Order: sequence, then structure tokens, then C-alpha cells
Amino acid sequence: MDLRKLKTLIDLVSESNVSELEITEAEGKVRIVKAGAPAVAIPAAAAAPLVSAVPAAAVPAAPGAAASGTAAPAPVAASEPVGHTVKSPMVGTFYRAASPGAKPFVEVGQQVKEGQAICIIEAMKIMNEIEADKAGTITQILCENGQAVEFGQPLFIIE
Repeated sequence: MDLRKLKTLIDLVSESNVSELEITEAEGKVRIVKAGAPAVAIPAAAAAPLVSAVPAAAVPAAPGAAASGTAAPAPVAASEPVGHTVKSPMVGTFYRAASPGAKPFVEVGQQVKEGQAICIIEAMKIMNEIEADKAGTITQILCENGQAVEFGQPLFIIE
């Protein structure tokens, strides 16, 4: 297979929603898998043992460790009502600034208005500005610059 054709196929896969492409020709067979595809397969394989292990571990832990069970939710419950949580509306990469050398959109202690851009989440090579859904003061930034975030993951606390 021609090297230019391979390069074109690789570019096509990387720029599309396709996670895997397999082409068979007289000269041979080529299979192109996007980097994100194996990462999805690994947690799925790891999830199967965890599903069977979690109920076994959870059943003895609940009656035997009631004190630690109540101690763990207490700090979570205490941190929840502190303010309004801005959550990620999508899966992607969290960025505090518009470009690597630019000043961050917001800092801890800064006042924000509803609708003001507070970060960017890159998804599928598209930069999505995330806006504050409530006016107030940024009290916590819960993600690091360049960190992968999940849908619904807390990003900021606004009071």
C-alpha cells in the first residue's frame, strides 16, 4: 500500500468520529485504531472484575465499618453545601486559559458574572467555552490545567 494513501487514511481516522478502520487490498491488510479506542476497552475489561469484587467488598464493609462509612460521606457532605458547583457539560480536556501562555479566565477569589467564560473544555479538537451559570466568587478550582474531565465532573465552586 502506498505511503501517501496510508497517511491520508490515518488523517481521516484522526479527524473523524471513527475509532477503527480496517482496509484489505491485494497488497495486504491495514488496520488503524484511534488512540482513544483502546482506552475505552481497558476500563471495560477492568470493570468486569470490579463489578464482581465491589459487591463482595461492599457487603462486609457496610456492617463491619459503619464508623468509616459515615466518616467518608461526612467530608463530602460538608464540601457540597459550601457553594454552587459548576460541572463539566461534556467529556474533554480542561483548560484554564484560552492559550498556553495566556492569563487564566478566573482565579480563586475572583468575582464572576452569570454567563462569563470561566474555562475551556476541548472535545474532538473543538474548544468549548464554559460559562458561569451563577454569579458569585470563585472559591475553588477543582481541576488542573490540561486534565481530562468527565461529563458531570465538578470544575469550580462559586459562592
